[in-house]
Amino acid sequence: MPTTLPVPIEFSLPEGWRAAPPDEVGAPEVAFIALYPQPDDGFTSNITLDGGFLRDETTMEELADASVQQLLGAAESVTVATRHEIGSAQSPGLTQRLTLTAVVAGVRRDLVQSQVYMALTDVTDPHRRALVRSILTATAAQHDDVLPDFQEFLRTVRPDTGTGA
Repeated sequence: MPTTLPVPIEFSLPEGWRAAPPDEVGAPEVAFIALYPQPDDGFTSNITLDGGFLRDETTMEELADASVQQLLGAAESVTVATRHEIGSAQSPGLTQRLTLTAVVAGVRRDLVQSQVYMALTDVTDPHRRALVRSILTATAAQHDDVLPDFQEFLRTVRPDTGTGA
């Protein structure tokens, strides 16, 4: 069963991308997954969303480091290509690009992940912070082609206030 996000959000998918049930595509640890319509040599680029609640002392850098460590458990190699803090003190965030080599479905692949971490403060309890992490995973050859779609997607991600705006 897929995980759920700690807060409701809304977003729009770029043209051509399609949502898929996380369990059915082998990604039960994510709350949402979208697939690109044109695989590259058998690998389908994807956008995933996951998240959780944060302890007050947890930094974005610690979360990003933990993500790298988790990938090291499944990949042959992982390198942090770039990492930048974004956002504000009230709503901090972080972006990082990782290059990795991993065996996926029996095939050794050079992949790139673009990860975006966004902390959101609970409007009813300002001492509670939620994290929403968006990840683009693509082959090294296709990453730069699908990155603009990921950036378009990120511009639409926002808390769902229930107003339909």
